[in-house]
Amino acid sequence: MKVDVCKTQQIHPEILSKVMSTLLIDEEYEAMSMIFKMLSDPTRLKILSALFVSEMCVCDLQEVLEVSQSAISHQLANLKQTRLVKSRKSGKNVFYSLNDNHIAQIFKQTLEHVRE
Repeated sequence: MKVDVCKTQQIHPEILSKVMSTLLIDEEYEAMSMIFKMLSDPTRLKILSALFVSEMCVCDLQEVLEVSQSAISHQLANLKQTRLVKSRKSGKNVFYSLNDNHIAQIFKQTLEHVRE
């Protein structure tokens, strides 16, 4: 696919000023990038999708996703490290849930985009 480029080098100060005032700090872009990386794996998306419905333990997620317990645990560790999910202990069980509703909103908007 060919991309059109400017035929002359002309800077537009008003546009640059407007855009520059909205840029984030590098650490924020890094954190956002990590979240998008977490969302780039189908297994992690399936885990999150299940957690939208209910808090679940690894055993329950294993049954729903038909993936090994070690694979689920590995993905949950990644999701927990990026604060997308949280855990709570109940006796000998550990239950996982979404850390907050933001990720559900991103998921739903992405799904809407895919279905258009």
